[in-house]
Amino acid sequence: MHTSTTSTVPLEPWTAEQLAAATQGHWHNHQVPQGEIKRILTDSRHAEAGDAFLALKGERFDAHDFVAQVAEKGCQIAIVSHPVEVDICQLVVSDTRLALGALGAYRRQHNPQLKVIALTGSSGKTTTKEMLGSILSRLAPTLITRGNLNNDLGVPMMLLELRPEHQYAVMELGANHQGEIDYTSNLVQPHVAGILNIGTAHLGEFGGRDGICRAKSEIYAHIAKDGTAIFPSDDDFTAQIKTAIQNEKILSFGQGGDIFATDIELQPQETTFTLNTPQATSRVQLPFAGEHNVQNALAAVAFALALDIDLQDIVQGLEQAQGAKGRLNFIPHKNYLFIDDTYNANPSSMRAAAEVLAKQEGIRVMVIGDIGELGAAAAIEHYKLGRDLVSVKGLNFVVAVGEFAPAAQEGARSTQYGKKMQAFLTQEQALPLLISLVETHQTQSMSFLFKGSRYTHMETLMAQLMEKL
Repeated sequence: MHTSTTSTVPLEPWTAEQLAAATQGHWHNHQVPQGEIKRILTDSRHAEAGDAFLALKGERFDAHDFVAQVAEKGCQIAIVSHPVEVDICQLVVSDTRLALGALGAYRRQHNPQLKVIALTGSSGKTTTKEMLGSILSRLAPTLITRGNLNNDLGVPMMLLELRPEHQYAVMELGANHQGEIDYTSNLVQPHVAGILNIGTAHLGEFGGRDGICRAKSEIYAHIAKDGTAIFPSDDDFTAQIKTAIQNEKILSFGQGGDIFATDIELQPQETTFTLNTPQATSRVQLPFAGEHNVQNALAAVAFALALDIDLQDIVQGLEQAQGAKGRLNFIPHKNYLFIDDTYNANPSSMRAAAEVLAKQEGIRVMVIGDIGELGAAAAIEHYKLGRDLVSVKGLNFVVAVGEFAPAAQEGARSTQYGKKMQAFLTQEQALPLLISLVETHQTQSMSFLFKGSRYTHMETLMAQLMEKL
């Protein structure tokens, strides 16, 4: 876990007894630490006196190798799956990864005042989470998943940050394999949980959207008996999703659902719509662009209503919400508009971003990096994407960068708009073209949108272009 994922707020301390009870571990050689343990961490670089270092083991690393290093930094406790030859108190557990989960679950169980929302989906998770955070944190202290701490390690790491003052928690759950959401939703024990949509993200791991739907639907297994299940009313997989729901209380969002939008007005940088709920209707001025964000807002409303939040508070929270970094952030720079949507990408969010760019002023240039985790479907998905992006009315240029840029360009050339797209294998090759586009259209205003999967670091190319202007 890197520094950006580390909390700055003092955490609830642990005792040696609590650590052993939570993990079912035993203290090696009966060396039991005395005094309070201030935090549990998995990153050896930040270990210091008062910490317990939990040694994870991955395919390519084994943090048991760093126990000596943390001991030198003054850390007196390690949680290990086998004793190591270091003079440090060692709590021996059967599996450190599962022990991390058990510690997170222990924190969750010892905060009975907490109302938990758990959400998953192929796209929109982060934005919906930020909208919910904006609604709930106005009312009471709320724990919100930071960054991408949404997997079998990240979720318990977030739960370790629970404190008695927290009244709400918004937990984002991601899935890289079958069974992962079953595991994490069992840890968080939600009162309200649901799926936003079933898209094509992570196609490679699940061998198709059916598999994605099965994996995401695991979220419904652990909702409190008197809790509420949330689902999209107009998804291709709505019928399949509903078969996984076990709760009596359900709320749907989207066209034909319990919570839906009418009179949608899309502006370049915001959206207004009428919010319709079973209780009442309200006009909402959403500070997010794009119709897909109306859908995210409807989902946030459904989750909040299920916690009995007042509609007026919900609307105020939505209207004050801010996007996460790298999620359609609008950055005016000199005479240009840059839209930073570089945090991540999947096929449906790429198409949604193109629609947002099409609403902006001047010459509109979309710069896309590769989409990861599509498995064997990668080439065909990029081909379809290229075909669809150049066909978006209002886009003047599409610049594709990366291994699958040629596949996207082939898709573009299957249409009459093939000339709109240029393909490059690297960012270095793409930069001169972007600079020449600016020089060619000197007298006109221009809007750029940058987007790609996290590993493509499209923000680097965006920063390089901004520097040259």
